[in-house]
Amino acid sequence: MNLIENAVKYATPPTVRLHLTSGRTEILICDEGPGLPEEALEQAFAPYHRLETSRNRASGGVGLGLTAARSIIRAHGGEVWLSNRPTGGLQARVELPATQPDAHGR
Repeated sequence: MNLIENAVKYATPPTVRLHLTSGRTEILICDEGPGLPEEALEQAFAPYHRLETSRNRASGGVGLGLTAARSIIRAHGGEVWLSNRPTGGLQARVELPATQPDAHGR
């Protein structure tokens, strides 16, 4: 949710795509906003690092959303990356291991 909420808050309503491949699930969240400076793509995941520097609570949190999102994704055996799209905007790519349903379909 954090990745989608960030796109809505700071860019445009995103496009969300889901791709299932052999053993992996890939989620792409793409917006058409301004993107990020290259050096900020990894920094965005640092605790308390806010790219939007206003202290106004209406415009943003304390800088833990992406940190928490990455921790949760990694705890499930996945990874998340941010990249600037060639056509403009930002892309968040999440890869997770695909799980097989158990005997009860769960």
